[in-house]
Amino acid sequence: MKIVVIGATGTIGSRIVKALEGKYEVIKVGKSSGQYRMDISNTHSILAALEEINAFDHLICAAGDVAFNSFTNMSAEEWQVNLSSKLMGQVNLTREALKYLSPRGSITLTSGVLSDHTIATGTGASTVNGAVEHFVKAVSTELPNGIRINVVSPSLLQESVDVYGDFFPGYQPVSGDLVAKAYIRSALGVATGQVFKVH
Repeated sequence: MKIVVIGATGTIGSRIVKALEGKYEVIKVGKSSGQYRMDISNTHSILAALEEINAFDHLICAAGDVAFNSFTNMSAEEWQVNLSSKLMGQVNLTREALKYLSPRGSITLTSGVLSDHTIATGTGASTVNGAVEHFVKAVSTELPNGIRINVVSPSLLQESVDVYGDFFPGYQPVSGDLVAKAYIRSALGVATGQVFKVH
């Protein structure tokens, strides 16, 4: 079984890879490192990487850039980062991956806790996270060949508390290993159109 993990060297992606390696063929994809390179905000980059990887059984995306700023100070360029990467990057990835996925394969995308609970400077992230979740719910009814799609919504990671903890006052951190299990449940289970919340 061939599983493609995008964002494979990131905090979440590396734990997904660790949980899968040794049991499955894991294809590690990253923006600046990994077996293959892909910038999900660039459709040409998505196309080139998927063509090189070719056929696979499951796709996990643990990538997507998000800009944080107060709404009154957030620029059009910062909004575009959120839209081009976290939202349309995952939409475009889903569309193009259908050409390479095995029948009854799966796609797992990433949103985040801010789709349910926002923070100061988090309006942009909340907007695109919510949009990704609604996209998954809707598109799950249209995918061909029995292909499933879900999205994982992780909270603040324990491994990231030192960096981001001050922005998430009162939030309960979750371990990267626990979050990785949600991605595996999505990819290898039977559910589709679901949001797996690890909050």
